[in-house]
Amino acid sequence: MVSAAVVSLLLASLSPLASALVIRQTITELSDAEVAMFAPYSSFAAAAYCLPSETVTWSCGSLCDANADFVPVATGGDGSSVQFWYVGYSPSLSKIIVGHQGAYLRSAVLTDADFFLDELDEAMFPGLGALGVKVHNGFAEEHAKTAESVLAAVKTAMSTYGTSAITTVGHSLGAALSQIEAAYLSLQLAEASVNVIGYGMPRVGNQAWANFLDATLSVRHVNNKQDVVPILPGRGLGFHHPSGEIHIDDSDEWLSCPGQDNTSDQCSTGDVGNIFEGNTDDHAGPYNGVIIHSDCPA
Repeated sequence: MVSAAVVSLLLASLSPLASALVIRQTITELSDAEVAMFAPYSSFAAAAYCLPSETVTWSCGSLCDANADFVPVATGGDGSSVQFWYVGYSPSLSKIIVGHQGAYLRSAVLTDADFFLDELDEAMFPGLGALGVKVHNGFAEEHAKTAESVLAAVKTAMSTYGTSAITTVGHSLGAALSQIEAAYLSLQLAEASVNVIGYGMPRVGNQAWANFLDATLSVRHVNNKQDVVPILPGRGLGFHHPSGEIHIDDSDEWLSCPGQDNTSDQCSTGDVGNIFEGNTDDHAGPYNGVIIHSDCPA
């Protein structure tokens, strides 16, 4: 479990000067091999839109076939009041995978004007309140609906398969949930090594949240071209992305954008600018050739 004292020391190293130096680092293009490393996770994120009855038997067509050796441990959700989710083990990656279903722009938790930044539950996220961490209240409420079930399934997978390596995945709302999930699991499981790979990820929390993630977890958020979701909710409302953006540009090159909310026109925050400059069609991808739909494709 990550202690608040350790986190405080790590956050102290993220000075404004250090952050500025990170922003000045060169934006680099990923190699073909580096892009290919994301391919299993792109399919895992897309599979989270499939029915639990399909993911529990790993029979969701091409999305499941892309990671054919995956062994499901537990699934849940109804796709309406509770987002679909699944937990299982990937022998080829030697990792536990936690997938969360997403939602598109019409989702109330992203577009409802009533959303606000709020503190996380202290029992679930010990020590983060003292650090000033706040997250989108709608995202936190969605995560809380499945947190205990997911944690129990992850514990079972860790015991069964003898691994502490966990990757949380998702697209859109699912990417936001995967970010909160990773923090939750890292705080609840002392031995866990958790990272996040999300697609079309909206901003989830405030500056303290972004700093906490940078200090304790590896977060990769892949944004496609002019997708507007990664620039929501706006920075003017107090929301900030953590580091780890991978931006797919108009020529289909994958670019690594250093720092938080890099404002270069090669990265989402600088490239899209505002919702009127964005393209909602880009939200679906493709990511490694995978188009992520709002339902499970046949």
